[in-house]
Amino acid sequence: MSITQLFQRQAERPGCGAGPSGEAHEDHTHRDVKGGAARAAIFGVSDGLVSNVSLILGVAAASPAPGVVRLAGLAGLIAGACSMAAGEYVSVQGQRELLERELEMERRELELRPEMEQLELAGIYRSRGVEASVAAEVAAQLSADPATALATHAREELGIDPDELGSPVRAAISSFGAFLVGAIIPLVPWLVGQGTGAVVASVILGAVSALLVGALLAGFTGRSVVRSSLRQLAVAAAAAAITFGVGTALGVSGTV
Repeated sequence: MSITQLFQRQAERPGCGAGPSGEAHEDHTHRDVKGGAARAAIFGVSDGLVSNVSLILGVAAASPAPGVVRLAGLAGLIAGACSMAAGEYVSVQGQRELLERELEMERRELELRPEMEQLELAGIYRSRGVEASVAAEVAAQLSADPATALATHAREELGIDPDELGSPVRAAISSFGAFLVGAIIPLVPWLVGQGTGAVVASVILGAVSALLVGALLAGFTGRSVVRSSLRQLAVAAAAAAITFGVGTALGVSGTV
């Protein structure tokens, strides 16, 4: 087995995504997307839609003045978007710092024990069926450059791509914007109307949007569009029904 064949074989491994194979690269990118800004955006839209349609319908069911519903919807939109952005930032930053710590530990190991790390890398390739002589040659070549050695050990031992640790700022912005998009949809009818008509419009817009979000998720997961859409609709409907029931039971009247 030649070195070229070895890297081609590694590229064809499920989840590797490091080689020239278009399909393998797309698989790797797909996982990164779910773990970063796009994942935050998709679930931000979903959270914004479900939480605000539930809040709006719950408040509306209590029969307050229309201004109360609008205020509740706007407050839920702003507070939820800020909370999502803050949570996503802290989460991604924490994960990034953890990965950086692991990389720093690996870097120190390469500096202190380069021969042992080279043997360890060769052992990894042998465990995957590579001939011992080829594994040793590949490990030696990859270990010649410190940056290449670190990147290789990070991927092979830790499953980390040093160039793709995630951006907390990008994730926070995506999450903030996506939550706004989802949360404003059920609020629109209350910005232009009121009463039963606004309630019905919020329900319809919320249902259609939930189906679209489910279809979008299906596009990322490769699952059934119908199943994913109906599942998303069921989740949104259940949350809205609970808050609507609570609002009805605690119904109040007032003016703004």
